[in-house]
Amino acid sequence: MDLHPHASAAPGVGAAWPSLHRLDALLGRSVEALAALIVVVEIFVLGAGVVSRYAFHAPLVWSDELASILFLWLSMLGAVIALRRGEHMRMTGLVARVSPVARGQLNALALAAGLAFLALIWHHAIDYAIEEQMIVTPALEISNAWRAASLPTGITLMIIAALLRLVRDHSWREIVIALGLAALVVALFYGLGTSLKPLGKLNLIVFFVFGVGFSVLLGVPIAFSFALATFGYLALTTSTPMLAMVGRLDEGMSHLILLAVPLFVFLGALIEMTGMAKAMIAFLASLLGHVRGGLSYVLIGAMYLVSGISGSKIADMAAIAPVLFPEMKARGAKEGDLLALLSATGAQTETIPPSIVLITIGSVAGVSIAALFTGGLLPAVVLGACLCFVVWLRSRDEDLSAVPRVPAREIVKAGLIALPAILLPFVIRAAVVEGVATATEVSTIGVAYSVVAGLVIYRCFDWRRLYPMLVETASLTGAILLIIGSATAMAWALTQSGFSRDLGAIMANLPGGAWGFLAVSIVAFVILGSVLEGIPAIVLFGPLLFPIARQVGVNDVHYAMVVIFAMGIGLFAPPFGVGYYGAAAVSRINPDAGLKYIGGYMIALLVGLVLVAAIPWISTGFLK
Repeated sequence: MDLHPHASAAPGVGAAWPSLHRLDALLGRSVEALAALIVVVEIFVLGAGVVSRYAFHAPLVWSDELASILFLWLSMLGAVIALRRGEHMRMTGLVARVSPVARGQLNALALAAGLAFLALIWHHAIDYAIEEQMIVTPALEISNAWRAASLPTGITLMIIAALLRLVRDHSWREIVIALGLAALVVALFYGLGTSLKPLGKLNLIVFFVFGVGFSVLLGVPIAFSFALATFGYLALTTSTPMLAMVGRLDEGMSHLILLAVPLFVFLGALIEMTGMAKAMIAFLASLLGHVRGGLSYVLIGAMYLVSGISGSKIADMAAIAPVLFPEMKARGAKEGDLLALLSATGAQTETIPPSIVLITIGSVAGVSIAALFTGGLLPAVVLGACLCFVVWLRSRDEDLSAVPRVPAREIVKAGLIALPAILLPFVIRAAVVEGVATATEVSTIGVAYSVVAGLVIYRCFDWRRLYPMLVETASLTGAILLIIGSATAMAWALTQSGFSRDLGAIMANLPGGAWGFLAVSIVAFVILGSVLEGIPAIVLFGPLLFPIARQVGVNDVHYAMVVIFAMGIGLFAPPFGVGYYGAAAVSRINPDAGLKYIGGYMIALLVGLVLVAAIPWISTGFLK
């Protein structure tokens, strides 16, 4: 996630035009209100489907179809919100290190690159919506254009939002240079079109290695980096109609299982708002606070319990760090060690259900969500135990003579208070495994559970925060789903080129068979996780590598755990892992402070990962 400011060092040209600010504010309020309303409607539609089917044995045949239509609209409107607010995921390692003047120019260039793709795909999206007009949906019996129209509508609104943001945040000089460079690059590639076709598969390197790599390095949002490279490859080196790319974007963004993304994001916000996360942490602290390194163990345990629900590791950390860190610092803990451990737990808990990463990998790789939910629990315990060992080594000399042991009665009381919160992840998992609800629908059970717990048990429910939470949900959903759509189109282009077949042949013939394949996968996903973040890496390479894993005899769930942890280690390891800097931002600790301490935790995670890879039972032992 982009954690750095976007504004130019110079004042934006929009400062002289108040009407543009009013237009920008109107666009923001309108799109945010509509997106928030769709989130609410989605919750009620899916919840009604669960109640109707399970309680009354009368399934609503139209609920999934309506939810799917609304979901694509939510994804596109959320992408508009994320673009307007600068919340699309991008790599900011270079952008953060240059001067303010250069940073402003790079930020303007990133916006211009996104604008270039949106302008290029715009009329193809309109054509796609017109084509879909002839299709009638089976349950609601309405034209599919109602659904497909979300694509050109969202693209149009993103173009407007990007232009307004350019004017709002950047000087004329930055705008002219950025738009000029973007236009020049597009014209250059179109001019070279006839020269590129004879290159054959070398074009994969031109567009998907150099093109994606260069744009990601410059801070172009990952979704637009993928999309631009895919559009350029298909348009300039193949005869594929661009309607096919729009179709792949649609396919990637509208898979019904991914509807779990916004609902779990909202559920995570509810858990924090209702005090459930705080109750869990208080119980663990009362249980272990008097032990050497006790609060570090609490941090590991709290991340295990809270993680995976919000859809954002930053949100998980934000729920825990402010509660624990002040007391840990008061006991003499080093700031750098706190940051390092917080970052390491982010990687350790990537497989805790109902993780958005698990849902995504199940969707794109065709793996059972219920199996992933079951298989993800024990591997995270193994990596957590490895982290606990490092904590034990580092805290052996800690002086806790002034820290009293909490009386057993208080521990029991804290446990009873925390029990409803602790049970939530298990309720969610049980509902999926026992068939009460699908992985998409189960989030509505969690939402209802959290609302009741907040109102009745914890008496902590701030109604004023609901609307901002709904908007944040839409924004994060749009950012995630636009990446998934772009990566789906990119993976399809790679498949059509024959790359997946060639990759399969190479990977299947690696020395060492399954073990060699796992070793190469670990190295590859550590690197990918540090560069692309988790979901883009999973969506892009999951469909390519999972069939190969099956071919060499690696269980789907086992392989999922291995690649997710490898990706997580890359994501949270400095100097490139953006998750590490997210942990620093949440904890308000200088990133440099953690570099001295992070090595031991990363080694522990790698040891845990090797154990998970070497012992498939850890991932598959509890599968039915």
